[in-house]
Amino acid sequence: MSEGLQGRLTRDRWKRKDLLGAAMSQQSRIQIVLVLAISVMLPGPASGQESSKVPADGPANEVVHPVPSKNTLGDSTGGLQKRSLRYTVHPADTLELTFPLTPEFNQTVTAQPDGSISLRGVGDLSVGGQTLAELTESLVKAYKKILKDPMIYVDPKDYQKPYFIVGGQVSKPGKFDWRGDVTVTEAIAIAGGFDDTAKHSQVLMFRRISNDWAEAKLINVKHMLNTRNLYEDPLLQPGDMLYVPKNTLSKVKPFLPIPSLGLYSSQF
Repeated sequence: MSEGLQGRLTRDRWKRKDLLGAAMSQQSRIQIVLVLAISVMLPGPASGQESSKVPADGPANEVVHPVPSKNTLGDSTGGLQKRSLRYTVHPADTLELTFPLTPEFNQTVTAQPDGSISLRGVGDLSVGGQTLAELTESLVKAYKKILKDPMIYVDPKDYQKPYFIVGGQVSKPGKFDWRGDVTVTEAIAIAGGFDDTAKHSQVLMFRRISNDWAEAKLINVKHMLNTRNLYEDPLLQPGDMLYVPKNTLSKVKPFLPIPSLGLYSSQF
């Protein structure tokens, strides 16, 4: 074999090696790109989920649970329907009606037990259960009979304040003013807390959903406090009632023998 032919064969072999190496490098780059693309497309942990955290400086068995914002409570997830919190007309409510264009019709009216009010110039009007917007619309419609394009402002002056009730085995059962967001545990604290005969695990919440129906929910306050988890601590709404029943021991206690009674009778 001539020296020139041998040189050409050698150059061809090196050229094939260079092409093979370039092809392998290109394949490797494609594989790396594919691996990165797959890793990006794989689903990670949901952004809306939070796992429970154990504080580094706390006890090993103490779990800190996320406490939801108060404006997220009171929805249908807790089993109780959310009722509208807007003001509605109730019996004995006092309303001030102002007619800026016809001040001679300015008046103060009181809702009767049947929900009606007596209006100057148009007679009785049934407004029980109406919101302020609905009441204003009803008044405008009624006064259109005697006034052209009446303008009426309604201002509640004396009305039933929002409240909640806590009854049963608490230190101070009663009716309390609802002055903002109050949870079940906070309401029990306002009522003086549980007494010795309370059944913490079966607190009942009653919520009126209409004039004829009320919805009830059983709340295990004992479990919430023991686990330090207030996530299931629902918000009260105006008109809600909490009832704390007696525990089993307090129900049978009146029938238990009193040791001191025997000591007392032995003296005679």
